[in-house]
Amino acid sequence: MLKNDYLKTGIVLLLLLMLYSFTEDYKGDGDKIRKNVYYLASERLGGRKPGEKGDKLAAVYIRDQFRKAGLKLMGEKGMQPFELVASVELGPSNALTVEGVSYVAGKDFQPYSFSAVSSLTSNVVFAGYGFDIQTDSLKWNDYAKLNVEGKWVLIMKGDPEIDKADSPFAAYSEERSKVLAALDHKAGGILMVGGPVYTQNDQLQGLFYDKNSSSYPVPVLQITRKVADHLLNASGKTVAQLETQLNNSKMPESFELAASVSGTADIIPHKVLSHNVIGILPGTDPLLKNEYIVIGAHYDHLGMGGPGSGSRMTDTLAIHYGADDNASGVAMVIDLARHFSASKSNRRSLVFVAFGAEEMGLLGSRAFVDKAPVNLKKVSAMFNFDMVGRLDPKAKSLSIGGTLTSAETEGILNQLNTGLATTFSGEGVGPSDHASFYLQNIPVFFFSTSAHPDYHTPGDTPDKINYDGMVEIRHYAERVITEVAGREQMLTFREAGSKVMRSRGGRFKVTLGIIPDYAGMEKNGMKVDGVSKGKPAEKAGMQKGDIITAINGKPVGNIYDYMNRLKTFEEGQTISVDLIRNGQHVVLIVQL
Repeated sequence: MLKNDYLKTGIVLLLLLMLYSFTEDYKGDGDKIRKNVYYLASERLGGRKPGEKGDKLAAVYIRDQFRKAGLKLMGEKGMQPFELVASVELGPSNALTVEGVSYVAGKDFQPYSFSAVSSLTSNVVFAGYGFDIQTDSLKWNDYAKLNVEGKWVLIMKGDPEIDKADSPFAAYSEERSKVLAALDHKAGGILMVGGPVYTQNDQLQGLFYDKNSSSYPVPVLQITRKVADHLLNASGKTVAQLETQLNNSKMPESFELAASVSGTADIIPHKVLSHNVIGILPGTDPLLKNEYIVIGAHYDHLGMGGPGSGSRMTDTLAIHYGADDNASGVAMVIDLARHFSASKSNRRSLVFVAFGAEEMGLLGSRAFVDKAPVNLKKVSAMFNFDMVGRLDPKAKSLSIGGTLTSAETEGILNQLNTGLATTFSGEGVGPSDHASFYLQNIPVFFFSTSAHPDYHTPGDTPDKINYDGMVEIRHYAERVITEVAGREQMLTFREAGSKVMRSRGGRFKVTLGIIPDYAGMEKNGMKVDGVSKGKPAEKAGMQKGDIITAINGKPVGNIYDYMNRLKTFEEGQTISVDLIRNGQHVVLIVQL
């Protein structure tokens, strides 16, 4: 009896082992993907913020996976380094004195990340909400009766209708917009304060970097109501009273103050290195191997979140794991590298890239195309995988962008699809790394299972990924890449939609038809990264690489200035655009 029990137990164990082996074989691809996602989205990597320890660990891990997959590493042992500003911190020289009373940096006042590192001693002018709005439907000029040249300007944060999302004031209430208006009136420095309607407590906003490295030529400080009330003391008014008055009357209220202020702003940008990770699988065809397909995904995420990070939970400091965004895409790229290395089915060479700093403004992919390790004119297509981990098991909906960027794309995608419910978007520009390649006239394929409630929150964790679904997408992508890599001719590029990023707020009535430098890398103005055919900029002769320095004679130093200038124009209006082209000053007349 005992012997039979052992025999039965042995048979059960054997059956379980066979079942386990079958399950492993069946789930093999999914398990490898799962392992990579769980590592990249682990606590150890801390959200993979560019320049931090987790970012570096992720890059090394991906490089090792590329090597294990059989890729030949490119660049510096598989790495392509690039520099970026990741954050800012207070310098040692910040100071603020009001009528002989000194205040404490970080407690009573604080410079903005876009402030100049400079000092000013001057009288102060109160300029209400800091508006200079002159449209057909709204007129409000806080500077009409003021001379602010060379002086400190005290401005209220927000607007008179702060609780109305559709308020016409909303387009002018951003702090950079108010700084630009003050500079148009030659202000020497800006002080900003929020009233109790704007914010109940009297605390400073945290110092955060807004992902644009440009700065303004004057000191820009935020101050507490305590400091502002000291400034307003002689006027007999307080910040709270002025906010109530402005919100109720909806009329400008501006006046000179008796106080004198001496202030210094000192901001230290924290520059870091991030990396693109690059490996190549040479093509099998003696001729076509000199042409390329780029297969990529970004590996960075938001770190611990917080203001300015891109987190949708700005009040929560916690690891933003980024399992779907975009450990899933990187795991897909690694798995594709492994399969193509084994199958040797690629006639053209395949370049696999994990991009850094996508969340900071597509910086990694821009660095790649700026110093490409292969001839971009020989790149037939770029495949980008961003958030491919949430395939619905029933609907099986897969979004593919860039489908009109080549004449052949949609035919290939439809022919090779064996069960996924694909939704096509033709345009080549989008909020991910493929946009950098489309601007180089390269056809792009942007695979995504789309956003979800956990997007850019700490809830984007590895346990919520559909790994079997990722295997389905990988099989489909492998078929498409094999077809594109094996065609006798490169894909036929065509412009699909505007080479312009749409405004998230949708507030613009006009557009030039350009894609701007979102990250503020150019310091002499705003660089034009792309020009759309048939749009006002192209008709006026604007070119990719031009640096816009002014519109209608008013300075433009970054994307925020550019957008704020556009808000003031109407369709049909003619404007002048000053720009630098190959070191020469050029003025274009643009019909909007």
